Amino acid sequence: MGAYAKSAKDKKSKKAEQSLKTVPKIPHVQTVRFDDNRLLAILLGEFDGNLAIIEERLNIDAVIHGNVISLSGSKEQCEMAKEILEHLYQRITTGSDLTPGDIDGAIRHAEFAEDIDLDEVIQTQSTQFRAESKSDKKKSKKAMKNRPEKSWPEKSWPEKNGTEKNRAENKRVEHQDRPSENGQAQIRTRKKHITARTPRQSAYIRALEQSDLVFAHGPAGTGKTYIAVAAAAAALEKGLVERIILSRPAVEAGERLGFLPGDMREKVDPYLRPLYDALYDCLPAERVEKEIENNAIEIAPLAFMRGRTLANSFIILDEAQNCTTMQMKMFLTRLGENSKMVVTGDPTQVDLPPGQKSGLKDASELLSNVDEIKQIVFKSEDVVRRDLVAKIVAAYDKQQQGQ
Repeated sequence: MGAYAKSAKDKKSKKAEQSLKTVPKIPHVQTVRFDDNRLLAILLGEFDGNLAIIEERLNIDAVIHGNVISLSGSKEQCEMAKEILEHLYQRITTGSDLTPGDIDGAIRHAEFAEDIDLDEVIQTQSTQFRAESKSDKKKSKKAMKNRPEKSWPEKSWPEKNGTEKNRAENKRVEHQDRPSENGQAQIRTRKKHITARTPRQSAYIRALEQSDLVFAHGPAGTGKTYIAVAAAAAALEKGLVERIILSRPAVEAGERLGFLPGDMREKVDPYLRPLYDALYDCLPAERVEKEIENNAIEIAPLAFMRGRTLANSFIILDEAQNCTTMQMKMFLTRLGENSKMVVTGDPTQVDLPPGQKSGLKDASELLSNVDEIKQIVFKSEDVVRRDLVAKIVAAYDKQQQGQ
């Protein structure tokens, strides 16, 4: 009986120890108070849908008590959620709309901004295409650190461009285009406000503000083309440029479309449809049609660019991975006074004949040491089209790395 009692006592002691180990941690609790219940309702979204996104993504619980939101979970995640909610509330007070994409963007910036040095993302030397020596890296970082600050739009464009009315408008909206407190850069037109949804998108917008020539390469769905067109639309609307020029190589994606009827614009329209879609999203439809009719928005097939000097323009070359090296050289040398040029493409989706080198890859390597040229390299985590697209891109990247 004594041995049995001792054994029972040992089991009871072990069970007590195990129960102590499995006692759940007391979650950290934090509250956020908001002054305006009407704005709070916009922040929370229909059926509190916006708050539910934050709860799911940050693995926290949120309870609403009047104008106070109580957050519980890990201390780090609760503090991040509080920062996100306060930032989004501040955006609403300025009259900005709030969409699920804005919630996603705020979360991405909060999660990854500390891990990504935005000044390092805006590279004067592309690490994707050329390995730098340690001494080169130190010089590059020192140059970026000592780089003078530039403001948009007054210092990135010559003062002579635009009327007094335009310049007054530029000053009025200048504060709107600056990054918010959490680093989310914005582009604003009268029709739409475009807010960066990832830290690299913020870096991209900053590069467009600071440099006259920007390369943006990376997978589909990262906003390379859309942001470039939005920046062009904003510049045209503010009178910073006289025209927008859109160009794209007429290369089919692995299939032959045959003869296309119509005039030049009708022939190239199928290739430029993504650019048109972005334009109509950022500017009123009647404004787009009027500017196209007046040649303020120009559709310029790559083959017809030779011999031109493109001054006072915002020039976009999309799908640049399908340019040959000679076409790329010809295009880049069209850049004239008071113009900006953006070259976008996905190096993994080249539709050129086998054995022909992509002009995008060649130019990125060749111009990596030119300080005035910025290069933004997007990755699979920057895909904002939808989560499924991000998973598809990641799967193909993994396959390519294995090969």
